[in-house]
Amino acid sequence: MVTRIVRYAQIVDILSKYGFGIGLEKLFPGRARFKLPGEDKAAEGTTIYERIRLALEELGPTFVKFGQIMSTRTELLPPEMIEQLKRLQDHAKPVPFSEVMAIIEENCPEWEDYFGDIEETPVASASIGQVHRAYLRDGTKVALKIQRPGIPEIIELDIGILQSMAERIETVLPETRVYNPKGMVDDFAHQIVKELDFTRDARNANRMSRNFQNFPGVRFPKIYWEYSKPHFLVMEFVEGVRIDDREAIREMGQDPHAIGVRGFHAYLKMIFEDGYFHGDPHPGNLLVTKEGDIVFLDFGIVGILRPEKRQNFINLLFALTTDNIELMIRSLEGFGIVIAEEDREALRDDLYIMMHDFSGGEGDGVSQLNFGLVVTELTEAMRRYRLKVPMNLMLLLKVFVMVLDIGVRLDPKFNFGKEVTPYLSKLADANTFSEGYMKRASMALLEGADALLDMPRNINLMLRRLSTGSFKLEIVENDIQKLQMALDRFSDKLLMGMVVASLVVGSSLVLQVSSVTLPTQISWIAIGGYTAAVLCGFYAIYHVIFLKFRMER
Repeated sequence: MVTRIVRYAQIVDILSKYGFGIGLEKLFPGRARFKLPGEDKAAEGTTIYERIRLALEELGPTFVKFGQIMSTRTELLPPEMIEQLKRLQDHAKPVPFSEVMAIIEENCPEWEDYFGDIEETPVASASIGQVHRAYLRDGTKVALKIQRPGIPEIIELDIGILQSMAERIETVLPETRVYNPKGMVDDFAHQIVKELDFTRDARNANRMSRNFQNFPGVRFPKIYWEYSKPHFLVMEFVEGVRIDDREAIREMGQDPHAIGVRGFHAYLKMIFEDGYFHGDPHPGNLLVTKEGDIVFLDFGIVGILRPEKRQNFINLLFALTTDNIELMIRSLEGFGIVIAEEDREALRDDLYIMMHDFSGGEGDGVSQLNFGLVVTELTEAMRRYRLKVPMNLMLLLKVFVMVLDIGVRLDPKFNFGKEVTPYLSKLADANTFSEGYMKRASMALLEGADALLDMPRNINLMLRRLSTGSFKLEIVENDIQKLQMALDRFSDKLLMGMVVASLVVGSSLVLQVSSVTLPTQISWIAIGGYTAAVLCGFYAIYHVIFLKFRMER
Protein backbone atom coordinates (compact mmCIF):
# COMPACT_ATOMS: atom_id res chain seq x y z
CA MET A 1 0.00 0.00 0.00
CA VAL A 2 1.33 3.44 -0.98
CA THR A 3 1.69 5.82 1.97
CA ARG A 4 1.23 9.60 1.83
CA ILE A 5 5.00 10.20 2.08
CA VAL A 6 5.75 7.75 -0.74
CA ARG A 7 2.99 9.25 -2.90
CA TYR A 8 4.22 12.78 -2.20
CA ALA A 9 7.69 11.72 -3.30
CA GLN A 10 6.24 10.23 -6.50
CA ILE A 11 4.41 13.48 -7.27
CA VAL A 12 7.56 15.53 -6.62
CA ASP A 13 9.62 13.31 -8.93
CA ILE A 14 7.06 13.43 -11.76
CA LEU A 15 6.50 17.20 -11.58
CA SER A 16 10.26 17.79 -11.39
CA LYS A 17 10.74 15.44 -14.33
CA TYR A 18 8.57 17.70 -16.49
CA GLY A 19 10.32 20.88 -15.44
CA PHE A 20 8.19 22.15 -12.55
CA GLY A 21 10.84 21.85 -9.82
CA ILE A 22 11.24 25.61 -9.40
CA GLY A 23 7.50 26.01 -8.80
CA LEU A 24 7.58 23.27 -6.18
CA GLU A 25 10.58 24.88 -4.48
CA LYS A 26 8.65 28.17 -4.28
CA LEU A 27 5.62 26.45 -2.74
CA PHE A 28 7.57 24.18 -0.39
CA PRO A 29 10.99 25.80 0.15
CA GLY A 30 13.58 23.43 1.53
CA ARG A 31 11.15 20.52 1.83
CA ALA A 32 12.70 18.34 -0.86
CA ARG A 33 15.37 18.26 -3.51
CA PHE A 34 13.71 19.27 -6.76
CA LYS A 35 15.02 18.79 -10.26
CA LEU A 36 15.53 21.86 -12.39
CA PRO A 37 13.87 22.29 -15.80
CA GLY A 38 15.68 20.44 -18.53
CA GLU A 39 17.25 17.81 -16.24
CA ASP A 40 14.98 15.16 -17.76
CA LYS A 41 14.62 14.60 -21.48
CA ALA A 42 10.85 14.25 -21.05
CA ALA A 43 10.65 18.04 -20.80
CA GLU A 44 12.60 18.67 -24.00
CA GLY A 45 10.89 19.79 -27.20
CA THR A 46 7.48 20.37 -25.58
CA THR A 47 5.51 23.44 -24.51
CA ILE A 48 4.67 24.08 -20.89
CA TYR A 49 1.04 23.09 -21.53
CA GLU A 50 2.06 19.81 -23.13
CA ARG A 51 4.26 19.10 -20.13
CA ILE A 52 1.34 19.79 -17.80
CA ARG A 53 -0.79 17.26 -19.68
CA LEU A 54 1.98 14.66 -19.74
CA ALA A 55 2.60 15.14 -16.01
CA LEU A 56 -1.11 14.74 -15.22
CA GLU A 57 -1.27 11.54 -17.26
CA GLU A 58 1.70 10.10 -15.41
CA LEU A 59 0.39 11.20 -11.99
CA GLY A 60 -2.58 8.88 -12.37
CA PRO A 61 -6.40 8.79 -12.28
CA THR A 62 -7.06 11.50 -9.69
CA PHE A 63 -4.95 14.08 -11.47
CA VAL A 64 -6.29 13.03 -14.87
CA LYS A 65 -9.83 13.59 -13.57
CA PHE A 66 -8.81 16.93 -12.10
CA GLY A 67 -7.36 17.88 -15.48
CA GLN A 68 -10.56 16.80 -17.21
CA ILE A 69 -12.64 19.03 -14.96
CA MET A 70 -10.21 21.94 -15.39
CA SER A 71 -10.43 21.52 -19.18
CA THR A 72 -13.95 22.91 -18.91
CA ARG A 73 -12.75 26.11 -17.18
CA THR A 74 -12.39 28.05 -20.41
CA GLU A 75 -13.06 31.27 -18.50
CA LEU A 76 -9.90 30.81 -16.42
CA LEU A 77 -7.23 29.02 -18.44
CA PRO A 78 -5.45 29.94 -21.69
CA PRO A 79 -6.77 28.28 -24.88
CA GLU A 80 -3.50 26.40 -25.43
CA MET A 81 -3.79 24.77 -22.01
CA ILE A 82 -7.48 23.97 -22.52
CA GLU A 83 -6.60 22.25 -25.80
CA GLN A 84 -4.04 20.04 -24.07
CA LEU A 85 -6.30 19.20 -21.13
CA LYS A 86 -9.10 18.21 -23.51
CA ARG A 87 -6.86 15.44 -24.78
CA LEU A 88 -7.20 13.82 -21.35
CA GLN A 89 -10.94 13.22 -21.83
CA ASP A 90 -11.11 9.69 -23.26
CA HIS A 91 -7.51 8.51 -23.42
CA ALA A 92 -6.74 7.03 -20.00
CA LYS A 93 -4.68 3.85 -20.15
CA PRO A 94 -7.06 0.82 -20.13
CA VAL A 95 -7.10 -1.69 -17.28
CA PRO A 96 -6.14 -5.24 -18.39
CA PHE A 97 -9.19 -7.41 -19.14
CA SER A 98 -8.17 -9.95 -16.48
CA GLU A 99 -8.56 -7.23 -13.80
CA VAL A 100 -11.85 -6.15 -15.36
CA MET A 101 -13.22 -9.67 -15.09
CA ALA A 102 -12.16 -9.86 -11.45
CA ILE A 103 -14.26 -6.77 -10.71
CA ILE A 104 -17.23 -8.16 -12.66
CA GLU A 105 -17.07 -11.46 -10.76
CA GLU A 106 -16.81 -9.62 -7.43
CA ASN A 107 -19.85 -7.44 -8.12
CA CYS A 108 -21.88 -9.91 -10.17
CA PRO A 109 -20.86 -13.50 -9.32
CA GLU A 110 -23.56 -14.98 -11.59
CA TRP A 111 -22.63 -12.83 -14.59
CA GLU A 112 -22.60 -15.83 -16.96
CA ASP A 113 -26.34 -16.28 -16.31
CA TYR A 114 -27.03 -12.72 -17.47
CA PHE A 115 -24.47 -11.95 -20.19
CA GLY A 116 -23.82 -13.92 -23.34
CA ASP A 117 -20.60 -12.17 -24.31
CA ILE A 118 -18.33 -9.39 -23.04
CA GLU A 119 -15.86 -7.80 -25.47
CA GLU A 120 -12.29 -7.60 -24.19
CA THR A 121 -11.36 -4.35 -25.93
CA PRO A 122 -12.89 -1.37 -24.08
CA VAL A 123 -15.06 1.10 -25.97
CA ALA A 124 -13.84 3.94 -23.75
CA SER A 125 -11.34 4.23 -20.93
CA ALA A 126 -11.64 7.03 -18.38
CA SER A 127 -9.84 7.95 -15.18
CA ILE A 128 -12.30 6.24 -12.82
CA GLY A 129 -13.65 3.44 -14.96
CA GLN A 130 -13.85 2.00 -18.44
CA VAL A 131 -16.67 0.83 -20.68
CA HIS A 132 -16.97 -2.55 -22.41
CA ARG A 133 -19.59 -3.59 -24.91
CA ALA A 134 -21.57 -6.72 -23.90
CA TYR A 135 -24.70 -8.64 -24.81
CA LEU A 136 -27.47 -9.89 -22.58
CA ARG A 137 -28.74 -13.47 -23.00
CA ASP A 138 -31.60 -12.21 -25.20
CA GLY A 139 -29.10 -10.45 -27.52
CA THR A 140 -29.65 -6.90 -26.22
CA LYS A 141 -26.54 -4.80 -26.63
CA VAL A 142 -25.46 -3.11 -23.37
CA ALA A 143 -22.57 -1.10 -22.01
CA LEU A 144 -20.72 -2.23 -18.88
CA LYS A 145 -19.10 0.56 -16.90
CA ILE A 146 -16.51 -0.97 -14.56
CA GLN A 147 -14.64 0.92 -11.84
CA ARG A 148 -10.85 0.70 -11.84
CA PRO A 149 -9.44 -1.54 -9.06
CA GLY A 150 -8.12 0.24 -5.95
CA ILE A 151 -9.26 3.65 -7.22
CA PRO A 152 -11.05 4.80 -3.97
CA GLU A 153 -7.84 4.45 -1.91
CA ILE A 154 -5.73 6.25 -4.54
CA ILE A 155 -8.23 9.10 -4.81
CA GLU A 156 -8.44 9.57 -1.03
CA LEU A 157 -4.64 9.82 -0.79
CA ASP A 158 -4.30 12.20 -3.75
CA ILE A 159 -7.09 14.50 -2.57
CA GLY A 160 -5.25 15.12 0.71
CA ILE A 161 -2.11 16.08 -1.22
CA LEU A 162 -4.07 18.34 -3.60
CA GLN A 163 -5.67 20.12 -0.64
CA SER A 164 -2.25 20.76 0.91
CA MET A 165 -0.96 22.15 -2.38
CA ALA A 166 -4.02 24.41 -2.79
CA GLU A 167 -3.52 25.85 0.71
CA ARG A 168 0.14 26.55 -0.04
CA ILE A 169 -0.72 28.18 -3.38
CA GLU A 170 -3.16 30.57 -1.69
CA THR A 171 -0.59 31.38 1.00
CA VAL A 172 2.40 31.90 -1.29
CA LEU A 173 0.44 33.47 -4.19
CA PRO A 174 -2.35 35.59 -2.64
CA GLU A 175 -3.44 36.85 -6.08
CA THR A 176 -4.78 33.36 -6.85
CA ARG A 177 -7.40 33.58 -4.11
CA VAL A 178 -9.92 35.12 -6.51
CA TYR A 179 -9.93 31.74 -8.26
CA ASN A 180 -10.46 30.01 -4.90
CA PRO A 181 -7.98 27.09 -5.31
CA LYS A 182 -9.00 25.52 -2.00
CA GLY A 183 -12.65 25.75 -2.94
CA MET A 184 -11.92 24.24 -6.34
CA VAL A 185 -10.11 21.28 -4.79
CA ASP A 186 -12.83 20.84 -2.15
CA ASP A 187 -15.51 20.86 -4.85
CA PHE A 188 -13.47 18.42 -6.91
CA ALA A 189 -13.08 16.14 -3.88
CA HIS A 190 -16.80 16.26 -3.18
CA GLN A 191 -17.54 15.60 -6.85
CA ILE A 192 -15.12 12.74 -7.42
CA VAL A 193 -16.25 10.92 -4.26
CA LYS A 194 -19.81 11.03 -5.59
CA GLU A 195 -18.62 9.72 -8.96
CA LEU A 196 -17.21 6.63 -7.27
CA ASP A 197 -20.80 5.48 -6.72
CA PHE A 198 -22.05 4.51 -10.19
CA THR A 199 -25.61 4.12 -8.95
CA ARG A 200 -25.67 7.87 -8.33
CA ASP A 201 -24.92 8.41 -12.03
CA ALA A 202 -27.77 6.04 -12.84
CA ARG A 203 -30.22 7.97 -10.62
CA ASN A 204 -29.18 11.23 -12.28
CA ALA A 205 -29.82 9.70 -15.72
CA ASN A 206 -33.25 8.45 -14.66
CA ARG A 207 -34.24 11.82 -13.24
CA MET A 208 -33.24 13.68 -16.41
CA SER A 209 -35.00 11.09 -18.53
CA ARG A 210 -38.23 11.78 -16.63
CA ASN A 211 -37.75 15.54 -17.06
CA PHE A 212 -37.45 15.09 -20.85
CA GLN A 213 -40.37 12.71 -21.42
CA ASN A 214 -42.17 15.37 -23.48
CA PHE A 215 -39.09 16.80 -25.20
CA PRO A 216 -38.65 15.03 -28.56
CA GLY A 217 -35.19 14.40 -29.97
CA VAL A 218 -33.35 14.17 -26.62
CA ARG A 219 -32.73 10.81 -24.92
CA PHE A 220 -30.90 9.31 -21.97
CA PRO A 221 -29.61 5.70 -21.80
CA LYS A 222 -31.75 3.09 -20.10
CA ILE A 223 -30.33 1.72 -16.84
CA TYR A 224 -30.53 -2.01 -16.07
CA TRP A 225 -30.93 -1.79 -12.31
CA GLU A 226 -31.21 -5.54 -11.77
CA TYR A 227 -27.53 -6.01 -12.69
CA SER A 228 -26.03 -2.72 -11.49
CA LYS A 229 -23.94 -2.13 -8.36
CA PRO A 230 -22.00 0.90 -6.99
CA HIS A 231 -18.83 -0.21 -8.85
CA PHE A 232 -20.50 -1.94 -11.79
CA LEU A 233 -23.12 -0.25 -13.99
CA VAL A 234 -25.11 -1.85 -16.83
CA MET A 235 -26.89 0.49 -19.25
CA GLU A 236 -28.16 0.75 -22.79
CA PHE A 237 -25.42 0.82 -25.43
CA VAL A 238 -25.89 3.90 -27.62
CA GLU A 239 -24.41 4.06 -31.10
CA GLY A 240 -23.83 7.49 -32.59
CA VAL A 241 -21.30 10.17 -33.48
CA ARG A 242 -19.91 13.00 -31.37
CA ILE A 243 -22.12 16.05 -31.46
CA ASP A 244 -19.29 18.26 -32.75
CA ASP A 245 -18.65 16.01 -35.79
CA ARG A 246 -20.50 18.16 -38.33
CA GLU A 247 -19.61 16.09 -41.40
CA ALA A 248 -20.63 12.78 -39.82
CA ILE A 249 -23.98 14.30 -38.84
CA ARG A 250 -24.51 15.45 -42.43
CA GLU A 251 -23.64 11.98 -43.73
CA MET A 252 -26.42 10.53 -41.57
CA GLY A 253 -28.85 12.89 -43.30
CA GLN A 254 -29.30 15.19 -40.28
CA ASP A 255 -29.16 19.00 -40.13
CA PRO A 256 -26.25 20.21 -37.92
CA HIS A 257 -28.00 23.56 -37.30
CA ALA A 258 -31.16 21.85 -36.03
CA ILE A 259 -29.06 19.59 -33.80
CA GLY A 260 -27.23 22.59 -32.32
CA VAL A 261 -30.45 24.53 -31.65
CA ARG A 262 -32.11 21.49 -30.05
CA GLY A 263 -29.10 20.83 -27.81
CA PHE A 264 -29.02 24.50 -26.77
CA HIS A 265 -32.73 24.50 -25.90
CA ALA A 266 -32.30 21.23 -24.00
CA TYR A 267 -29.80 22.97 -21.74
CA LEU A 268 -32.07 26.00 -21.39
CA LYS A 269 -34.80 23.65 -20.15
CA MET A 270 -32.44 21.87 -17.75
CA ILE A 271 -31.20 25.11 -16.22
CA PHE A 272 -34.25 27.37 -16.14
CA GLU A 273 -37.16 24.95 -15.90
CA ASP A 274 -35.80 21.85 -14.14
CA GLY A 275 -33.00 23.43 -12.09
CA TYR A 276 -31.09 20.17 -12.61
CA PHE A 277 -28.61 20.08 -15.46
CA HIS A 278 -25.89 17.96 -17.02
CA GLY A 279 -22.66 19.64 -15.90
CA ASP A 280 -20.08 18.15 -18.27
CA PRO A 281 -21.18 18.84 -21.87
CA HIS A 282 -17.91 18.10 -23.65
CA PRO A 283 -18.59 16.58 -27.11
CA GLY A 284 -17.62 13.07 -25.99
CA ASN A 285 -20.60 13.05 -23.62
CA LEU A 286 -23.14 14.07 -26.29
CA LEU A 287 -23.88 11.66 -29.15
CA VAL A 288 -26.13 12.03 -32.18
CA THR A 289 -27.84 8.87 -33.39
CA LYS A 290 -28.78 8.07 -37.01
CA GLU A 291 -32.38 8.99 -36.10
CA GLY A 292 -31.16 12.49 -35.18
CA ASP A 293 -31.63 12.10 -31.40
CA ILE A 294 -29.18 13.73 -28.99
CA VAL A 295 -28.16 11.24 -26.30
CA PHE A 296 -26.50 12.43 -23.08
CA LEU A 297 -23.81 10.30 -21.42
CA ASP A 298 -21.83 10.44 -18.15
CA PHE A 299 -23.86 11.99 -15.34
CA GLY A 300 -21.12 12.27 -12.74
CA ILE A 301 -21.22 16.11 -12.77
CA VAL A 302 -24.72 17.49 -12.22
CA GLY A 303 -25.63 21.09 -11.42
CA ILE A 304 -28.49 22.02 -9.10
CA LEU A 305 -30.08 25.47 -9.31
CA ARG A 306 -32.69 26.67 -6.81
CA PRO A 307 -35.52 28.90 -8.15
CA GLU A 308 -34.03 32.16 -6.84
CA LYS A 309 -30.66 31.35 -8.44
CA ARG A 310 -32.40 30.57 -11.73
CA GLN A 311 -33.93 34.05 -11.66
CA ASN A 312 -30.50 35.58 -11.01
CA PHE A 313 -29.06 33.77 -14.04
CA ILE A 314 -32.04 34.83 -16.18
CA ASN A 315 -31.34 38.42 -15.16
CA LEU A 316 -27.64 37.99 -15.97
CA LEU A 317 -28.43 36.74 -19.49
CA PHE A 318 -30.96 39.55 -19.97
CA ALA A 319 -28.25 42.02 -18.93
CA LEU A 320 -25.84 40.54 -21.48
CA THR A 321 -28.38 40.67 -24.30
CA THR A 322 -29.56 44.22 -23.50
CA ASP A 323 -26.36 45.94 -22.28
CA ASN A 324 -27.94 46.55 -18.85
CA ILE A 325 -25.04 47.19 -16.45
CA GLU A 326 -27.14 47.74 -13.32
CA LEU A 327 -29.05 44.50 -13.88
CA MET A 328 -25.75 42.67 -14.32
CA ILE A 329 -24.41 43.98 -11.01
CA ARG A 330 -27.63 43.04 -9.18
CA SER A 331 -27.46 39.56 -10.73
CA LEU A 332 -23.86 39.05 -9.58
CA GLU A 333 -24.79 40.17 -6.07
CA GLY A 334 -27.69 37.71 -6.19
CA PHE A 335 -25.11 34.92 -6.50
CA GLY A 336 -23.47 36.10 -3.27
CA ILE A 337 -20.70 38.24 -4.78
CA VAL A 338 -19.89 41.11 -2.39
CA ILE A 339 -18.91 44.36 -4.15
CA ALA A 340 -17.22 47.04 -2.03
CA GLU A 341 -18.92 50.43 -2.23
CA GLU A 342 -15.70 52.18 -3.23
CA ASP A 343 -15.29 49.79 -6.20
CA ARG A 344 -18.78 50.11 -7.62
CA GLU A 345 -18.24 53.02 -9.99
CA ALA A 346 -14.98 51.63 -11.37
CA LEU A 347 -16.60 48.21 -11.85
CA ARG A 348 -19.55 49.81 -13.65
CA ASP A 349 -17.11 51.53 -16.01
CA ASP A 350 -15.25 48.28 -16.71
CA LEU A 351 -18.47 46.38 -17.38
CA TYR A 352 -19.73 49.17 -19.64
CA ILE A 353 -16.55 49.04 -21.72
CA MET A 354 -16.68 45.23 -21.81
CA MET A 355 -20.29 45.16 -23.01
CA HIS A 356 -19.70 47.68 -25.77
CA ASP A 357 -16.45 46.09 -26.89
CA PHE A 358 -18.13 42.72 -27.49
CA SER A 359 -21.67 43.73 -28.50
CA GLY A 360 -22.99 44.00 -32.02
CA GLY A 361 -23.80 47.67 -31.46
CA GLU A 362 -25.59 50.08 -29.14
CA GLY A 363 -28.19 48.04 -27.28
CA ASP A 364 -27.70 44.93 -29.42
CA GLY A 365 -26.21 42.90 -26.60
CA VAL A 366 -23.41 40.35 -26.70
CA SER A 367 -23.12 38.16 -29.78
CA GLN A 368 -22.73 34.41 -29.43
CA LEU A 369 -19.22 34.51 -30.90
CA ASN A 370 -18.08 36.82 -28.09
CA PHE A 371 -19.80 35.16 -25.14
CA GLY A 372 -16.69 33.21 -24.15
CA LEU A 373 -14.62 36.40 -24.33
CA VAL A 374 -17.19 38.20 -22.16
CA VAL A 375 -16.95 35.44 -19.55
CA THR A 376 -13.15 35.77 -19.60
CA GLU A 377 -13.36 39.57 -19.23
CA LEU A 378 -15.94 39.25 -16.46
CA THR A 379 -13.67 36.87 -14.55
CA GLU A 380 -10.72 39.22 -15.09
CA ALA A 381 -12.77 42.11 -13.67
CA MET A 382 -13.58 40.00 -10.62
CA ARG A 383 -9.89 39.26 -10.20
CA ARG A 384 -8.98 42.98 -10.38
CA TYR A 385 -11.50 43.90 -7.70
CA ARG A 386 -10.71 40.84 -5.53
CA LEU A 387 -14.26 39.51 -5.85
CA LYS A 388 -14.75 35.90 -4.80
CA VAL A 389 -16.32 33.94 -7.64
CA PRO A 390 -18.91 31.38 -6.45
CA MET A 391 -18.47 27.93 -7.95
CA ASN A 392 -22.13 27.53 -8.94
CA LEU A 393 -21.90 30.65 -11.12
CA MET A 394 -18.70 29.41 -12.74
CA LEU A 395 -20.34 26.04 -13.48
CA LEU A 396 -23.26 27.79 -15.17
CA LEU A 397 -21.02 30.02 -17.26
CA LYS A 398 -18.82 27.05 -18.14
CA VAL A 399 -21.79 25.02 -19.35
CA PHE A 400 -23.07 27.93 -21.44
CA VAL A 401 -19.69 28.54 -23.02
CA MET A 402 -19.28 24.86 -23.91
CA VAL A 403 -22.80 24.50 -25.33
CA LEU A 404 -22.42 27.69 -27.38
CA ASP A 405 -19.06 26.44 -28.64
CA ILE A 406 -20.75 23.25 -29.87
CA GLY A 407 -23.53 25.30 -31.49
CA VAL A 408 -21.02 27.45 -33.38
CA ARG A 409 -19.06 24.36 -34.50
CA LEU A 410 -22.25 22.87 -35.93
CA ASP A 411 -23.29 26.14 -37.55
CA PRO A 412 -21.00 29.21 -37.66
CA LYS A 413 -24.15 31.35 -38.01
CA PHE A 414 -25.63 30.07 -34.77
CA ASN A 415 -27.03 33.18 -33.04
CA PHE A 416 -26.91 33.30 -29.26
CA GLY A 417 -29.15 36.35 -28.88
CA LYS A 418 -31.71 35.11 -31.39
CA GLU A 419 -32.09 31.80 -29.59
CA VAL A 420 -31.94 32.89 -25.95
CA THR A 421 -33.88 36.20 -25.92
CA PRO A 422 -37.33 34.85 -26.99
CA TYR A 423 -36.92 31.93 -24.61
CA LEU A 424 -36.09 34.18 -21.66
CA SER A 425 -38.96 36.55 -22.52
CA LYS A 426 -41.40 33.64 -22.67
CA LEU A 427 -39.99 32.29 -19.41
CA ALA A 428 -40.30 35.70 -17.72
CA ASP A 429 -43.94 36.01 -18.85
CA ALA A 430 -44.72 32.49 -17.66
CA ASN A 431 -43.06 33.14 -14.29
CA THR A 432 -44.80 36.45 -13.67
CA PHE A 433 -47.91 34.80 -12.25
CA SER A 434 -46.58 31.29 -11.79
CA GLU A 435 -47.29 29.30 -8.66
CA GLY A 436 -43.70 29.74 -7.45
CA TYR A 437 -43.71 33.48 -8.12
CA MET A 438 -47.02 33.97 -6.34
CA LYS A 439 -45.77 31.91 -3.41
CA ARG A 440 -42.61 34.06 -3.07
CA ALA A 441 -44.67 37.25 -3.42
CA SER A 442 -47.13 36.04 -0.77
CA MET A 443 -44.29 35.17 1.60
CA ALA A 444 -42.71 38.62 1.09
CA LEU A 445 -46.08 40.30 1.75
CA LEU A 446 -46.64 38.25 4.91
CA GLU A 447 -43.13 39.03 6.19
CA GLY A 448 -43.72 42.75 5.59
CA ALA A 449 -47.07 42.62 7.36
CA ASP A 450 -45.54 40.76 10.31
CA ALA A 451 -42.79 43.39 10.60
CA LEU A 452 -45.36 46.20 10.52
CA LEU A 453 -47.55 44.55 13.17
CA ASP A 454 -44.52 43.87 15.37
CA MET A 455 -43.35 47.50 15.27
CA PRO A 456 -45.46 48.83 18.24
CA ARG A 457 -44.42 45.86 20.37
CA ASN A 458 -40.73 46.36 19.51
CA ILE A 459 -40.90 50.11 20.29
CA ASN A 460 -42.64 49.40 23.61
CA LEU A 461 -39.98 46.80 24.48
CA MET A 462 -37.17 49.29 23.74
CA LEU A 463 -38.78 52.01 25.90
CA ARG A 464 -39.29 49.55 28.77
CA ARG A 465 -35.63 48.53 28.65
CA LEU A 466 -34.58 52.18 28.67
CA SER A 467 -36.73 52.84 31.75
CA THR A 468 -35.41 49.81 33.63
CA GLY A 469 -31.77 50.40 32.70
CA SER A 470 -31.44 47.09 30.83
CA PHE A 471 -30.97 48.72 27.42
CA LYS A 472 -27.62 47.77 25.89
CA LEU A 473 -25.71 50.06 23.55
CA GLU A 474 -22.95 48.45 21.50
CA ILE A 475 -19.94 50.62 20.65
CA VAL A 476 -17.30 49.49 18.21
CA GLU A 477 -13.68 49.33 19.30
CA ASN A 478 -12.61 52.40 17.27
CA ASP A 479 -15.18 54.58 19.03
CA ILE A 480 -13.95 53.42 22.44
CA GLN A 481 -10.35 54.26 21.50
CA LYS A 482 -11.34 57.75 20.35
CA LEU A 483 -13.27 58.34 23.58
CA GLN A 484 -10.34 57.14 25.67
CA MET A 485 -7.92 59.50 23.85
CA ALA A 486 -10.26 62.45 24.37
CA LEU A 487 -10.56 61.66 28.08
CA ASP A 488 -6.78 61.38 28.37
CA ARG A 489 -6.29 64.81 26.80
CA PHE A 490 -8.97 66.31 29.05
CA SER A 491 -7.42 64.83 32.20
CA ASP A 492 -3.96 66.15 31.21
CA LYS A 493 -5.31 69.67 30.81
CA LEU A 494 -7.23 69.39 34.08
CA LEU A 495 -4.10 68.22 35.90
CA MET A 496 -2.06 71.10 34.46
CA GLY A 497 -4.75 73.60 35.58
CA MET A 498 -4.76 72.17 39.11
CA VAL A 499 -0.93 72.34 39.27
CA VAL A 500 -0.93 76.00 38.14
CA ALA A 501 -3.67 76.89 40.63
CA SER A 502 -1.80 75.12 43.43
CA LEU A 503 1.43 76.97 42.60
CA VAL A 504 -0.36 80.35 42.62
CA VAL A 505 -2.20 79.71 45.89
CA GLY A 506 0.83 78.15 47.58
CA SER A 507 3.23 80.90 46.49
CA SER A 508 0.82 83.61 47.66
CA LEU A 509 0.59 82.06 51.13
CA VAL A 510 4.37 81.70 51.33
CA LEU A 511 4.97 85.36 50.34
CA GLN A 512 2.42 86.59 52.84
CA VAL A 513 4.02 84.67 55.71
CA SER A 514 7.66 85.17 54.67
CA SER A 515 7.46 88.95 54.97
CA VAL A 516 7.02 88.50 58.72
CA THR A 517 8.69 85.32 59.96
CA LEU A 518 10.47 83.39 57.15
CA PRO A 519 13.96 83.94 55.68
CA THR A 520 14.48 85.80 52.39
CA GLN A 521 15.41 82.56 50.54
CA ILE A 522 11.86 81.28 51.02
CA SER A 523 10.51 84.37 49.31
CA TRP A 524 12.62 83.59 46.23
CA ILE A 525 11.15 80.06 46.18
CA ALA A 526 7.66 81.53 46.18
CA ILE A 527 8.59 83.90 43.35
CA GLY A 528 9.94 80.89 41.44
CA GLY A 529 6.58 79.17 41.95
CA TYR A 530 4.76 82.21 40.58
CA THR A 531 7.06 82.21 37.55
CA ALA A 532 6.47 78.49 36.88
CA ALA A 533 2.73 78.99 37.20
CA VAL A 534 2.78 81.88 34.71
CA LEU A 535 4.84 79.87 32.21
CA CYS A 536 2.54 76.85 32.55
CA GLY A 537 -0.47 79.10 32.08
CA PHE A 538 0.94 80.66 28.91
CA TYR A 539 1.82 77.20 27.57
CA ALA A 540 -1.68 75.90 28.29
CA ILE A 541 -3.31 78.90 26.58
CA TYR A 542 -1.01 78.57 23.55
CA HIS A 543 -1.59 74.80 23.37
CA VAL A 544 -5.40 75.17 23.43
CA ILE A 545 -5.48 78.00 20.87
CA PHE A 546 -2.99 76.25 18.55
CA LEU A 547 -4.89 72.95 18.60
CA LYS A 548 -8.21 74.68 17.97
CA PHE A 549 -6.75 76.60 15.01
CA ARG A 550 -5.25 73.40 13.54
CA MET A 551 -8.56 71.49 13.87
CA GLU A 552 -10.47 74.34 12.19
CA ARG A 553 -8.06 74.20 9.26
